[in-house]
Amino acid sequence: MTTRVERSIDVGVPVSAAYNQWTQFEEFPHFMAGVEEVRQLGDRRLHWVARIAGVRREWDATVLEQVPDEKVAWAATDGVTNAGAVYFQRIDADRTRVLLCLEYEPDGLAEKAADRLHVVARQAEADLERFKSYLEARGTETGAWRGSIGAGRGVGTPGVALAGADGDADAVG
Repeated sequence: MTTRVERSIDVGVPVSAAYNQWTQFEEFPHFMAGVEEVRQLGDRRLHWVARIAGVRREWDATVLEQVPDEKVAWAATDGVTNAGAVYFQRIDADRTRVLLCLEYEPDGLAEKAADRLHVVARQAEADLERFKSYLEARGTETGAWRGSIGAGRGVGTPGVALAGADGDADAVG
């Protein structure tokens, strides 16, 4: 069973600041509850450690498409089955809408029970609120990566059908 979550939040920073902060994957534990560690293994590869429904889980993910100030899309390559994208939309010079689209497959009784209770959807909403607070309180991003990955490929919002792929960009599109 696949679950899809979409949540958005308006952040009081320019689009470049919101996007730049999101590219600092190793900072995610500062605002994502349950995320214990994100290790960047290269421009496209990430290793995640998190607690999902109280269970410690690890997985690798590949960034499929990354377009500065617009989008970051990913799919897990092993471990927890998930994929999605984060979109950044300029509202005005000092405000940005951040839209998170996530698709995942709960595994095991605890995750399936948590899924029925919409725990991940509530967690995504709370994580976006913490992202907003984290960035607005700082007033500036902690760093930036302005490179592009797969720009123009039109990946859209990847679903779990792409999760488990070997991370080869040719697996998309």
